[in-house]
Amino acid sequence: MADSMFQTSDLLQILHDIGKHRFLVVGDLYLDRYVFGQPARVSREAPIMVLEETRLEDRAGGGCAPALALARLGATVSQIGVVGSDSEGDALRHLLDEQGIDTTTILTDVARPTTVKTRIVAEGAFNVFPQQVSRIDRQDRSPLSGEIEQAMIEEIERIAPDVDAIIISDYRSGVVTSAIVDAVRSSGVFATVDSQGALKEFSGLDLIKCNQAEAEQFLGQPLATSATRQPLLTDLQRELNTDRLIVTLGPDGAAISSKMTGYRELPPLDQQQVFDVTGAGDTVIAILSAAIAAGAEDLQALYLSQVAAGIVIARWGNAQASPDDLQSALEQHAGDTGA
Repeated sequence: MADSMFQTSDLLQILHDIGKHRFLVVGDLYLDRYVFGQPARVSREAPIMVLEETRLEDRAGGGCAPALALARLGATVSQIGVVGSDSEGDALRHLLDEQGIDTTTILTDVARPTTVKTRIVAEGAFNVFPQQVSRIDRQDRSPLSGEIEQAMIEEIERIAPDVDAIIISDYRSGVVTSAIVDAVRSSGVFATVDSQGALKEFSGLDLIKCNQAEAEQFLGQPLATSATRQPLLTDLQRELNTDRLIVTLGPDGAAISSKMTGYRELPPLDQQQVFDVTGAGDTVIAILSAAIAAGAEDLQALYLSQVAAGIVIARWGNAQASPDDLQSALEQHAGDTGA
């Protein structure tokens, strides 16, 4: 992409500047648990493959993913969310602590368990890459109690004056209530959300992101071509009273309707092998938010987010892009396009 806005030196400076900023991530916190096994035989009890367990791995997931993406770039990050009074909650805190993320703002709710998503994964001689066989979710989607909700609001109000952006990561698990969104909206801080399609609930935030399927479901209309996307998304951005509406379009790239730049679309950067899409949307909202907070133009931020997403979808699980990863990718794209 030869647009002078995407000069590699400018983008690398933005990435460097992200590390000088502080962010608050609010959302549904998950423990992603992977049980790996090698296919051994077909069960005599049912027509299924028996896996012999080889290892177990825990990773922070859900609304932790944007925080992890920002911490990987050297930013200072605080995480607000809820875990249960259980060993899984302790494990999740530990995983975030290891990455330098402030977990003192994570609340414990004794009335609900820590959300755990357990994936059964086959690997070994029969598989070139690990293959997910099934997933078991343990979660309580009921709304927060008034006491826990108020404690979260107080944490948001306490930290907001010291951060450069607040990112909401809503996984529809009951933590991101309307009162929590109101607290973020009224904080006066640059506020963004990965909305998971619940667009109207986040009206008035500075940046709202969703994917194409979520936007189509909300609109009740397809977004098949640029000609149909532009008027629909421009009107939607105005309806939501947001400065920036971002819609990721899968193999078609991404679209932005912005008060600053109008409507633009970025084509896909290249044909990337998709290994695991887990965390790709979280990477996009994290890089978008951080880059804009660090002074990037909207299109620069969107471009950086697409480069980062292209890195993580080629990796297993909830992966993050490092500064070196991004520098290599940016230099490669510049070489491919002459930028």
